Amino acid sequence: MKNQVQLITYVDRLGGGALRHLGALLAGPLKGLFGGVHLLPFFYPIDGSDAGFDPIDHTQVDPRLGDWGDIGQLAGQTQVMADVIVNHMSSESPQYRDWSMQGDASAHDGLFLTFDAVFPEGARETDLLAIYRPRPGLPFTPTTLRSGRKAILWTTFTPQQVDIDVLHAKGRAYLEGILDTFAANGIRMVRLDAVGYAIKKAGASCFMMPETFAFIDEFAAVAKARGIEVLVEIHSYYQRQIEIAARVDWVYDFALPPLVLHAFCFHTAVPLKAWIGVRPANALTVLDTHDGIGIIDIGADAGDRMAHPGLVPPDELDALVESIHVNSGGASRQATGAAASNLDLYQVNCTYYDALARNDRNYLLARAIQFFLPGIPQVYYVGLLAGENDVTMLRRTGVGRDINRHRYSLEEIERSLVRPVVRSLLELIRLRNEHPAFQGRFSVLPSDDACLAMRWDHGADWAELSVSFADSGYRLQIGEVGGAVRDVVFDV
Repeated sequence: MKNQVQLITYVDRLGGGALRHLGALLAGPLKGLFGGVHLLPFFYPIDGSDAGFDPIDHTQVDPRLGDWGDIGQLAGQTQVMADVIVNHMSSESPQYRDWSMQGDASAHDGLFLTFDAVFPEGARETDLLAIYRPRPGLPFTPTTLRSGRKAILWTTFTPQQVDIDVLHAKGRAYLEGILDTFAANGIRMVRLDAVGYAIKKAGASCFMMPETFAFIDEFAAVAKARGIEVLVEIHSYYQRQIEIAARVDWVYDFALPPLVLHAFCFHTAVPLKAWIGVRPANALTVLDTHDGIGIIDIGADAGDRMAHPGLVPPDELDALVESIHVNSGGASRQATGAAASNLDLYQVNCTYYDALARNDRNYLLARAIQFFLPGIPQVYYVGLLAGENDVTMLRRTGVGRDINRHRYSLEEIERSLVRPVVRSLLELIRLRNEHPAFQGRFSVLPSDDACLAMRWDHGADWAELSVSFADSGYRLQIGEVGGAVRDVVFDV
């Protein structure tokens, strides 16, 4: 992956609705801004029960977006990352429909995970309570198959997303077939989606167990053999991110978004600096994604809160969530938890711009911090345009995460690109991409508790950022060969 800012976007929500339109944006108004693009699910269909994360056919491009030729063309233009949805597929998939009809006689028998496969002797209450849940209720769906047989399916997320037995030969072949298709069409990086839930074991949490780590090791090796880098997506206790980072190419720094918000909320950089001291360097730094703002990533370990405290105390975590609701005028409260359907319990649904009360300076300071940290910055398409909460879409769909999944027309993009906050953000992106200092050595400079100061050095080139969370004061200076020093001032 190039050491440049990356874009993450839905193909159909950023100007035009097709791969060729996205390619035109990247070659036109967004030219030179991104070293690569992560295409959120473009598989058939993009409008299932979970916005493409419930593929009927994981190896088919939704024809409304284009085809594999369009993917290949885009991959020739910039580096492309795609999702391997490891844990599940749609109940409308041909594989599931065939197994539902034919049962043991199906070529896909063994591909789907049932309750009995994990609990052949039945389950006790303690077994079920031990299962870690990202959403309300148990991860099972009773059903009557087309053959007439009754079964209880593992469905970690929704009843329409049927879990795969990734350890079965049929499950392995299915996932490797996806990698083969990706490799043949120029995709050189994948994100393993929902992989933390992929392994199930009776009496255990069924989330990020030693067996899960072993599976990730094995699957990453299979991907690498095809020339594909692996990014693992895990929302969990922060120590898990550190552990997984040692085993794969890339992880997300999901602790960064809430810690930056915490710094502005409590006017202190202490927890943020503590995280910077231990965080993995092989991280994609993010402030926003297609999901919500993670809270679990800086909280205590759910398994033992006393022995493994979080990066911030529980009362401050609660106050942080409340501050997001206040800053967003209550919109995030409408979109989070029990207030909206199909929502992860550990996330607050809100655009990052609204989480900062649409304060342009604080938003740009947050982006500057993101870009200065070691790793590869990734910017979500809504965040690129300093997008506001789409309450209209939320009310229409009732899905909380839609508040941060606005559909931008070309006209809206053009209007957004001339806003001062967006113009300054684009300048920051170009600075991060082009200045030689970011190829060098990173250091955190001494500062008081309310301040974060960071520096990059590469020969005679250097870049230094100092942010005061007490009053949003800042200094961003760039040093260059010949001793010239330039102050970067935000145009807001």
